[in-house]
Amino acid sequence: MARLTAELAARRPHVMVPDLSRMTDLVDLLGSPQRAYPSIHLTGTNGKTSTARMVDALLRAHDLRTGRYTSPHLEAYVERIAIDGEPIDATRLAEVWDEIAPLVGLVDGRHEERLTFFEVGTALAFAAFADAPVDVGVIEVGLGGTWDATNVIGAGVAVITPVSLDHTELLGESVAEIASEKAGIICAGATAVIGGQQPEALEVLLARCEEVGARAVVEGRDLAVLDRRLAVGGQLVTLATRAATYSDVLLPLFGEHQAHNALLALAAVEAFLGGRALDAEVVRDGFAAATSPGRLEIVRTSPTVILDGAHNPAGAAALAAGLRESFDLGRLVVVVGMLADKDAAGFLEQLAPVVDHLVATEPASPRALPAEDLADIARDVLGEDDDVSLAPSLPEAIDRAVAQADVAFAETGEAGGVGVLITGSLVTVGEARTLLVRRQHPAV
Repeated sequence: MARLTAELAARRPHVMVPDLSRMTDLVDLLGSPQRAYPSIHLTGTNGKTSTARMVDALLRAHDLRTGRYTSPHLEAYVERIAIDGEPIDATRLAEVWDEIAPLVGLVDGRHEERLTFFEVGTALAFAAFADAPVDVGVIEVGLGGTWDATNVIGAGVAVITPVSLDHTELLGESVAEIASEKAGIICAGATAVIGGQQPEALEVLLARCEEVGARAVVEGRDLAVLDRRLAVGGQLVTLATRAATYSDVLLPLFGEHQAHNALLALAAVEAFLGGRALDAEVVRDGFAAATSPGRLEIVRTSPTVILDGAHNPAGAAALAAGLRESFDLGRLVVVVGMLADKDAAGFLEQLAPVVDHLVATEPASPRALPAEDLADIARDVLGEDDDVSLAPSLPEAIDRAVAQADVAFAETGEAGGVGVLITGSLVTVGEARTLLVRRQHPAV
């Protein structure tokens, strides 16, 4: 595994080259492993991974063996490639690398640009799934859609979660331009499951469906969340598709956005299984088994510590709404660490209504926004210097936030009403998760 980690790290981990020729060349040499099983392909700006995990859980509830490919990972690379809901064994992943490495080298030699980090990782996933073998692939794009390395699968079902502004330097300056890039995963004759969209994005996505002869299943027209009620550990939802209405489904995830993600996952599985109504009990079993680490995830109590990987304004808005709805917190200390290419001011403006104190920090990434710069932005947004403090390292930031929460608890005596939120980047959340889970469970 160490050899593979070093090889991937040398392949421009944060670069996307808008050209599928290398990826097409590689999968052709590998014997097109991505064609060994049908797939469900997912893109969008926010909610892709949560939706993919719910699709996976529903398919497994129907006794199908799944291969799930998502990114980025939180704590370990093997999380990206899951078989039957579990991360691939590191030894097995290294074996797959040994099998494909000669062909990776051959493709490198044929092109001006070497295969990227994500392209090689995608090929590893395709090969691992074919070898398993799996019954169905659940494949999340890395970035965009049209030029993403995953867009060689020709999936019969495409899912597009809500599109908003993110990665504008690569995907376009407007929602319509970004939607056009993401629409590239919709193939001829496929079913496109389209989440709630801004009008300009929906217009682009529907035009793509018409262009390639794809069937569009659209939230708000063909799909709806009919009811939501808070429940212990999550929410009870009623979801309606063209085929059926599924009532009193326990979704063990917090936030209205997760109910809408669940609706898209359900519609995608219906479409994959032929468009028919599914057995309601099987659907309930599938959703009951769904997890989404790092998304409004509670990792500690007294004080409550919540992790959420939101990293753009739309994600922050959903996060703030989820906190207000699902958590009775009278005081919230927020640890924020972001990457430099993100809209930090827009993110903090959406989060500001739920923030009592913000600790600015930075994740362990070469792309991190310096904590000092983030603190300056936070002071401008929050308007009070005393509401912002600085802790350059994440462990220090977490300790400071927990200490502040403990003081607040001592003053109020209401442990359940005091919380710590760690957010701003999946890199930040992954690092925090490693620190906090291992701190509580040293044997893990």
